[in-house]
Amino acid sequence: MTTPALLPLSGRRIPTLSPGASSFPHHRATLRLSEKFILLLILSAFITLCFGAFFFLPDNSKHKRFDLGLEDVQNTHGVWEQGPFTPNPPLSAKAPFCSFHNYHSERIYRQYGWGHNELKPIAKKGHSTNIFGSSQLGATIVDAVDTLYIMGLHEEFKDGQEWIEQNLDFSNAEVSVFEVNIRFIGGLLAAYYLSGQEVFKLKAVQLAEKLLPAFNTPTGIPWAMVNLKSGVGRNWGWASAGSSILAEFGTLHMEFVHLTYLTGNPAYYQKVMHIRKLLAKMDRPNGLYPNYLNPRTGRWGQHHTSVGGLGDSFYEYLLKAWLMSDKTDTEARKTYDDAIEAIERHLVRKSNGGLTFIGEWKNGHLERKMGHLACFAGGMFALGADGSPDDKAGHYLQLGAEIAHTCHESYDRTVLKLGPEAFKFDSGLEAVAVRQNEKYYILRPEVIETYWYMWRFTHDPKYRQWGWEAVQAIDKYCRVSGGFSGVKDVYSSNPTYDDVQQSFFLAETLKYLYLLFSSDDLLPLENWVFNTEAHPLPVLHLGNITLPGSEPAQR
Repeated sequence: MTTPALLPLSGRRIPTLSPGASSFPHHRATLRLSEKFILLLILSAFITLCFGAFFFLPDNSKHKRFDLGLEDVQNTHGVWEQGPFTPNPPLSAKAPFCSFHNYHSERIYRQYGWGHNELKPIAKKGHSTNIFGSSQLGATIVDAVDTLYIMGLHEEFKDGQEWIEQNLDFSNAEVSVFEVNIRFIGGLLAAYYLSGQEVFKLKAVQLAEKLLPAFNTPTGIPWAMVNLKSGVGRNWGWASAGSSILAEFGTLHMEFVHLTYLTGNPAYYQKVMHIRKLLAKMDRPNGLYPNYLNPRTGRWGQHHTSVGGLGDSFYEYLLKAWLMSDKTDTEARKTYDDAIEAIERHLVRKSNGGLTFIGEWKNGHLERKMGHLACFAGGMFALGADGSPDDKAGHYLQLGAEIAHTCHESYDRTVLKLGPEAFKFDSGLEAVAVRQNEKYYILRPEVIETYWYMWRFTHDPKYRQWGWEAVQAIDKYCRVSGGFSGVKDVYSSNPTYDDVQQSFFLAETLKYLYLLFSSDDLLPLENWVFNTEAHPLPVLHLGNITLPGSEPAQR
């Protein structure tokens, strides 16, 4: 996301170097839960609702029955018919946590950061990084508006919709193509599909049109940054001799296919399919995809492969392209399977202590280090288990469970019970950060994301227990006077803060926590696929329909 001091901070993309700066058969065996654990589930559901409520206003709205309001996506089978899970614990259960709700319900974001991209919760003012340029694009509002809808916070949702309709403007800013795609276009499309409000689709299409000039390169691989006014693009100066980044140009497919589906404009689909076809022709060292590709020459840059930052969501979107197409995009599935096979052969290892981790490949050498961003892979392996080749569904579900366990250990072995940005597995160290600039936690969602997927596919209560532990730690150590902040050292009993509330905290971390303690009927994975910013998009049951500019889908 930028130079070491300026790297973009969204989940699962490019690692930051300093703080601040999806249908496997469910196992429905009946579980005997203790009264204590049932109470924890109820309380944690209440807490996650409170998390969302403080963002705009206290929740005084009533939950209603939901309807997508779109005839062309009725293939979702009325997923909203029963409405979202509504926690309703007794007052005695609420008592220990009501101060948390009241503490944060005084219009914090509206008062201190309304319309700003993000919030500085200690300084109580707006915050922005260079991924959004200098403009105030309301990133937190756009990124979180679908979370509000999912939680049933309808008045707050309407406030966000009103701001987007009246104030969201893309006329003059240099932005990250990747970040704006996953946060803004993904968020707007999800809000449209959930609510049926046309303004969200209109704004998504307006923004997408302004991103298209980024693809004007000799290879068609887009620039990392584009000026929304002039259309001039460029790459990050630190990225391997002017290269584009795999996780950035490889994480456009879901949103762009939906844009073609909704508008009939083939340009979006053609842009992302061109990227796939170009990559298919290239040699891959050991079957691995390097993280850097020069958009001028079409050649790989530095041979560095990672399932964490720089690479991560490229693999995720291969799998999700298949799922989103109602499993008709077999080319995407085959590419995913081949990539995962190479990753397992060259990057997945087990530590001396028995922890499974995913290392990073650098110029022929395996670095025994795993990033917090790579922890999403546990959920990805589980999500892709059904449909895996050679009857390996059970194997990949187990691999997902092992990654989830390792990432939980990275949390559990800290003082704050929050995971570091990166952790090592050598010199006697197991799932522990070594360098000071890897000890921070910036409200990232990846571990919670994996807990949620593993819960959906196994219903093992430990995943809710682990999620509850994260709820408690975030509440205890990240809550500050004006919201939630990242911490600079998860091994320190007296943490200092980076004073940034990331937009992905509400878009992803809180949403995944809410879903973790909700019914499986809320956004079932048979009907919805989540983009890499946790924005749900419906599966496209296209049948005999062919996307403009595409070839007929083959099962």
